[in-house]
Amino acid sequence: MTRPSELVVVTGASTGIGRATAQRLALDGLHVLAGVRRQEDAERLAAVNVEPLILDITNDDHVAALGERVAGDGRRLRALVNNAGIAINAPVETLELKEWRRQFDVSVFGQIAVTRALLPAILAGTGRVINIGSVAGRVAMPSFGPYAAAKFAMEAVSDALRREVAEFGVEVVVITPGAVRTNMTESGIATATRLSEGMTPEQHGRYDKLMAAFLRQVEAFARDGVEPERAAAVISRAIAARKPRTRYTVGPDAAMVVPLSRIVPDRLLDRVLRRQMKLN
Repeated sequence: MTRPSELVVVTGASTGIGRATAQRLALDGLHVLAGVRRQEDAERLAAVNVEPLILDITNDDHVAALGERVAGDGRRLRALVNNAGIAINAPVETLELKEWRRQFDVSVFGQIAVTRALLPAILAGTGRVINIGSVAGRVAMPSFGPYAAAKFAMEAVSDALRREVAEFGVEVVVITPGAVRTNMTESGIATATRLSEGMTPEQHGRYDKLMAAFLRQVEAFARDGVEPERAAAVISRAIAARKPRTRYTVGPDAAMVVPLSRIVPDRLLDRVLRRQMKLN
């Protein structure tokens, strides 16, 4: 078997979109450095052209080791897929600052750290940065504030970086999935349930109806969402394209909501979202 001549890094590859993407890019003939947090995940993921690495993107030592691994390999870094993230969701009033900081540490600062560590190799090989966004990065639904805020932030980071490195031949692409069936849905439900239990009696009176609607919404995402392999196929296309688009959507809901968010007035969109969540 021919040794792949190019590398790709995928963070958050233990499950869901990250796992499906690592497997798809390996089939595309790339050597995938797949970031996972646990050894048991690494053992399950290891395969031809898939090399799992223990990687906590909030750990400076892990990120530095990843940069050294790529720099010492000698092969071109074709792309970085920033997929690692968490979902912490609750009404703004009820969520402690430490939880907001944790959301941003993983889903914003961790992604920036990995990008900075690998950017020299990306620039040297005119590679690509693929940031996995979300519909929540374009429309913030009630109680999705922390997750949406992090995704909105990465939209801005992606735009700035794209404009900074375009003259060097580096493309920065945002993939915007809608509902996808992943383990993040289950962990998001568990986290939201834990956080709601810590609300004060007054907050329960204000937000219990909203949290029940939120849980129904997330369960619908898990039931009706597209398979992660669909997102992986779009990511593969964005890496392979000679001139990729700056943004791709995944799933029918993303294809509808993203353009809608640009033209619908805020008040009308508020009513649409409340109706969708059955809050009226």
